[in-house]
Amino acid sequence: MTQRGRATRSTGRPRGGERPGGGDRPRGGDLAARRNRLREVIEPVVTAAGYDLEDLTVSRAGRRHVVRVIVDADGGINLDAVADVSRAVSTALDAAEESSGDIVAGEYQLEVSSPGVDRPLTLPRHWRRNVGRLVKVTTRGAGALPGQRGEQPAGERQLTGRVVEADDEGVALETDAGRAELTYAELGPGRVQVEFSRLDEIEESDELDDTGETGNSDDIDDEDDVEDEER
Repeated sequence: MTQRGRATRSTGRPRGGERPGGGDRPRGGDLAARRNRLREVIEPVVTAAGYDLEDLTVSRAGRRHVVRVIVDADGGINLDAVADVSRAVSTALDAAEESSGDIVAGEYQLEVSSPGVDRPLTLPRHWRRNVGRLVKVTTRGAGALPGQRGEQPAGERQLTGRVVEADDEGVALETDAGRAELTYAELGPGRVQVEFSRLDEIEESDELDDTGETGNSDDIDDEDDVEDEER
């Protein structure tokens, strides 16, 4: 079973100065600029470690910022690897700020995690990494789907099937009506469907783990105070 979780690292110290009067800093474009600068520093570190940077967000949580980094790889990424990437990214950010000044003004917290099953499948590598999973996707354009004859009118249709193949050109899904082969141009974002029978298998596997451990619950985080997230 691929282990997924999150390592959280806080700077633990304020960065940058306060604006006169203690008011909030500009939002919107300011956060977008910070995110772009962060990507310039973080992406090379993640790539050098052998992983893909799937997402990067900067949000406000009270008077501080939260920098969230999502990384993944073929075969998944375990908790130890997530922790290693978190330390490498933190070191790179410290070095960048020492040489070029604050990237994120004020105190911020860095969170590095692997994607959850709720993240949409939008790139070929996302589909490839989910071969064997049940997925729901919106198909678009004219084409023949399983159980239908000939070309169908252009439009959007919902399709649920198991990913049996995925390459750089498209995806093959096994549906109740048969096999569907679709190019990425014909697919909207895919969503992995939770299968309770597979959850039972995962739980049984955890119970039988030689270490006697049944998983890590440290990745639970209360995000109710996060506001104005900029993606």
